[in-house]
Amino acid sequence: MPLWLDLLRTPMAAPETRALRRMRLIWQGLCLSVALVVGFFSQVHAALGRAAPCLALGLIVAAGAHTWLYLRRKNAADNAFLERAGEAG
Repeated sequence: MPLWLDLLRTPMAAPETRALRRMRLIWQGLCLSVALVVGFFSQVHAALGRAAPCLALGLIVAAGAHTWLYLRRKNAADNAFLERAGEAG
């Protein structure tokens, strides 16, 4: 069997659980929030004043921490799935 066909038939990721789906949606929301705050910072600063940089920093830190946690859990789920499927190296 050609390598490309073997790779096509190999499962590459675990099915998404409810917890991982929730984490992915939260991550997407955080990324969108960071983009909106950065993109409209002058308006946010006008509305919130000196709290605007704190909000931006808080969102960036939360997005970074959540990204790290999500990727860790997603990789663990994928590795466990591939081990159960007998595909791990």
